[in-house]
Amino acid sequence: MLLYPTSPVVLDGGLASYHGTTLEELFGMDISLKSPLWSAQQILDHPETIVETHLAFMRAGARIILTSTYQGSEETFRKAGYSDFEATNTMLKAIHLANDARTSFLNESDPDVAVKIALSLGPFGASLSPAQEFDGFYPPPYGPIGFSDMKPMYNAFDEDDVEAEQESIHALAQFHLDRLLIFARDPEAWSIIDIIAFETVPLVREVKAIRMAMLSLKETMAAEGVDLAPKPWWITFVLPNGKCPQTQFAGGPHLTVQDLVFAALLWKPSEQTLGLLGAEPTPTGIGINCTSPELISGLAREMSAAVEQLHAPTREAPWLVLYPNGGDIYDLITRSWVLASDDKRHTWALDLKKTIDVEFWDRPGVWAGVVVGGCCRTGPGLIRQLHDELKAS
Repeated sequence: MLLYPTSPVVLDGGLASYHGTTLEELFGMDISLKSPLWSAQQILDHPETIVETHLAFMRAGARIILTSTYQGSEETFRKAGYSDFEATNTMLKAIHLANDARTSFLNESDPDVAVKIALSLGPFGASLSPAQEFDGFYPPPYGPIGFSDMKPMYNAFDEDDVEAEQESIHALAQFHLDRLLIFARDPEAWSIIDIIAFETVPLVREVKAIRMAMLSLKETMAAEGVDLAPKPWWITFVLPNGKCPQTQFAGGPHLTVQDLVFAALLWKPSEQTLGLLGAEPTPTGIGINCTSPELISGLAREMSAAVEQLHAPTREAPWLVLYPNGGDIYDLITRSWVLASDDKRHTWALDLKKTIDVEFWDRPGVWAGVVVGGCCRTGPGLIRQLHDELKAS
């Protein structure tokens, strides 16, 4: 299944992140730590700015745009004081805002250009406060222990606690399924969505849970009399400091990039989980987002090596999806950004292009295609540089 008709294809940059990016830098929106909804708050407060942000990225060369739904879930809207009805309507509105932007862009440029809309879905950790995308300290039943600054933290179950780990996978699968159903049960919104993007996933067991949720989505809609049209989808991992946040056991060594890749492409749910609808769903693409650009080359090399181990004549090659941060570092003490050097920002796009050259063009057959863009602190300017670098090659 294709993510896009041609490859490499440019993804947009950071619409809004934990501590702000394009909405703050380009449009002056103050979203940092003000609302558990982050950028989703602007769907309610400034929908026209969401449209303008999408447009800015498309004008810079992006041909896949992510919706402003990353933090969207009924739970995060409840924390912000909204009802479940308001949550559903707001998340659906985000899809229409992206579509409005796409329509405007095609009207002002070339109507034959392919622009895809990807439904942005963050991990369970994005619904927590403080957010737990980078550490994966999830409270029961989603994990062994929730975040606390009063005791040692860990994100893995004891090796012999198989039942609790399975319970956490099922709880996480239900979390992701509940969000997916909001969009799948609205035929108009579902028809607009071209791609489903599970982003910034820190845990191997959450990768497994997402695959279970995608299977349950098809089963649930079939039970409701809807033969849901399949869509391409990806899972991107977050690898702070170049490591998978999840450990093998409390205090143990970190799981590896290979563990993440195998969970996404090789792991099989139990026969009971598979139900009546056949094989387990496998993502169209896998990759890395919200990670330092300096780490991307080495991590992509590890991913390619892991995928090569899985190659078989009957296995369709996945797409590689890469969208690192812009290189700035957020200081939690001062609540301000430590800016990357001008040299690093100047070479951001070129460095990404070099990684694509090595992992895609120099490794024929490993990847079906490449999606490349930016995450936190990557605005339209960097996306334009990336577009130009790829176009020149």
